[in-house]
Amino acid sequence: MARPNGNATSPVPADPPITILKRLETAINAHDLEGLVDCFADDYWNETPLHPSRGFVGRDQVRRNWSQILVGVPDLRAALVRSVIVDDEAWAEWDWRGTRRDGAVVHLRGTTIQGIRDGQATWARFYMEPVDEAVEVVDSVIQRTMMADRANSRP
Repeated sequence: MARPNGNATSPVPADPPITILKRLETAINAHDLEGLVDCFADDYWNETPLHPSRGFVGRDQVRRNWSQILVGVPDLRAALVRSVIVDDEAWAEWDWRGTRRDGAVVHLRGTTIQGIRDGQATWARFYMEPVDEAVEVVDSVIQRTMMADRANSRP
């Protein structure tokens, strides 16, 4: 696409990758499904490394996912906490909060890494998880997660 520039034309510069993050934040907070879906390319693919079976391909699935999210959490708010842009990749830390229709609190934090082309996300690695509000000290978590159960182990 070219923009008139006097008698010459020059290419319209692509939006910088940070723009996609701001558009996503604005669309989520406005509950603007069409604006949100427009942030993703038709052939977008999503990888969820912590839950491999949740990966998907296509903008249609983005629409289905966000349609359910926006209906299920009518007061959802997204905050872009931090971001880093590296070439055509946008790394973003998010904080999402709201209340489900049944009154349950929804609070997710995490990171997305997105490939950006022509102002749309073409791929992502999605690391958003529910916040665990339980009080548990780090030593206990490491012991439970990384160490064998001493009571059941043999010397």
